[in-house]
Amino acid sequence: MHDLWKAIGELATAMHADRIASIADTIVHVKGVEEFDRVRIAFGPNADHERVGRLRASWAAIPVVSAAEIAAAFRGAAEVAKLMDDRGAIELVWTGPRTGLIPTRRTEQVILEVIDSAKDEVFLVTYVFYRAAAVTDSLNAAVGRGVKARILLESSIDHGGALRGDSVEAMAKAVPGATIYVWDPSAKEAQGAVVSASVHAKCAVADGQLAFITSANLTSAALERNMELGVLIRGGLATQRLHSHLDALVTTKVIKRWR
Repeated sequence: MHDLWKAIGELATAMHADRIASIADTIVHVKGVEEFDRVRIAFGPNADHERVGRLRASWAAIPVVSAAEIAAAFRGAAEVAKLMDDRGAIELVWTGPRTGLIPTRRTEQVILEVIDSAKDEVFLVTYVFYRAAAVTDSLNAAVGRGVKARILLESSIDHGGALRGDSVEAMAKAVPGATIYVWDPSAKEAQGAVVSASVHAKCAVADGQLAFITSANLTSAALERNMELGVLIRGGLATQRLHSHLDALVTTKVIKRWR
């Protein structure tokens, strides 16, 4: 029985409270674990399939547990998630070799979780962008549902930055509905920054409520294969401050809109 509740808890720690509640609303209508495939869609497109599989396996090991009981467990988890959001829950996100000491999640899954959670605005910061199709698909979907998407990237060498390729142009083409920003060279000089100073921060924040600070760039290698480390922060003052800080960089024109 412990494995079943643990599987529910593991899934709940990686999801927004609204998603957890939606899972509960779906599961309560199935007859039992034999109809589990009917509820997979409720976990969302970016769910950790390994964790979902563990839930199914642990439930199948104790089939006498009803769907209503599983749903009740998820509803309880949703309420805990809301309380933790208010307090600013922090989750370590490790991508790479497993040790069993820190839960392993693909960096891409976490960035998609942040983007998909956005209701009003999402702000991404990265040094470089290259072949991150799942991220751009998620951003385009966010723009399509009315979310304001803002992205800060490092400029190319031709435009006063440090990159040989033009990530800014590539991102603008990949997500035409997003507002793209670069670090204004004149603002860089005003702050006494040397010519080689660059946008090296990597983060994503949605609605000032969910923030991911990571070592990973928006590249296929960083999101899928590299050893990367980050923290996912749910709610609390830190997410609000990060959102306000990025907004202030725009307002004070330290970063400027590209074209």
